[in-house]
Amino acid sequence: MRLSRPPASVLLIATRLIGDVLLNTPLLRSLRLAWPQARIDILVFRNTAGILDGNPDCDEVISVDPHDNRAARRQLMRRLWRRYDLAITTQGGDRPYLYAWLAAPRRLGLIGEPGLKSLWKRAMAECVLLDDLHTHTVVQNLVLAQRLGIEPHYEVVPPFEAEAESVLDRCLPFDWRSLPFAVLHPFPNWRYKRWTDAGWQAVLAEFQERGWRVVLSGGPDAEEVASCAALAAAWSGTATSLAGQAGFGTLARLLAQARCYVGPDTSTTHLAAACGTPTLAMFGPSNPIKWGPWPKGCTSSPWQWHVQPWQRAGNVLLLQGADDCVPCLLEGCERHRGSLSHCLTRLPADTVLAALAALLAESTN
Repeated sequence: MRLSRPPASVLLIATRLIGDVLLNTPLLRSLRLAWPQARIDILVFRNTAGILDGNPDCDEVISVDPHDNRAARRQLMRRLWRRYDLAITTQGGDRPYLYAWLAAPRRLGLIGEPGLKSLWKRAMAECVLLDDLHTHTVVQNLVLAQRLGIEPHYEVVPPFEAEAESVLDRCLPFDWRSLPFAVLHPFPNWRYKRWTDAGWQAVLAEFQERGWRVVLSGGPDAEEVASCAALAAAWSGTATSLAGQAGFGTLARLLAQARCYVGPDTSTTHLAAACGTPTLAMFGPSNPIKWGPWPKGCTSSPWQWHVQPWQRAGNVLLLQGADDCVPCLLEGCERHRGSLSHCLTRLPADTVLAALAALLAESTN
């Protein structure tokens, strides 16, 4: 798709999960640097909009709830109708393509199925075939920039919140600007990405031995907040929970100051990598080639399929379970998000502590 002139207005459609939206920010930056005078908006799910707080590359974040009633959907359609010169979707589903058709006369998107089921999408837009296995999400999204004839930029852009430092001053019982501390994310919302309670206890003991403070991050889900609060109470004097108390902009400021971060395959791990924080990412069933955290300053796909005992790229050390089935690409051993993944529950604390020691040793050299 070569445009005869720069578009005056662009809509980027990224209606998926929080981490997916964050990994759209390199494409968003590419659009902004190519067309600095254009109006560039992004359409996302309402519960993911916070990851774009303070983003300098978009003019407006439009949020939608997939469970909106018919009246709300009609209102969104009227709002989008031919408002833009160009619509781009990084999601191959039916609804993102309908949003693109409503929004603009020129449309470009990723498409996951090249067969008959997607024939109508190919008739509505220029399409790039999605590689869901061998290409990192950042690189895959930037193929759309190349298709538009603009230069790709690879920086994942963290959110920003002007009040972040005052929030941290209020919530943290130690001088986070000067004392050494780590951020841990022990309770991802989906159980199949979780490690073990005993493992996290061992990591907390390691930081206590080093004399570091620990901040526990977590989302607003009630179970997640309660679990982080209980863990912090058990390690009073060492650990503090921020679960459910801080927006992504505040969390980004915290991560930028942290000596290191440890967590599973979740949006906070992507954010830590983008902030340049020394990051230990524990992966089980997930495909690291596609979903590995994007290290700060990276310009090409950094991860391989299954490397033992771990692999390192920039500020990120990626640790995978040793089982032969890793990565299986499934949602837990029972094939649903509420099940556990044995490749993670069998991951020894000694292995994680050895990886942590390697991360910290390289980060201080």
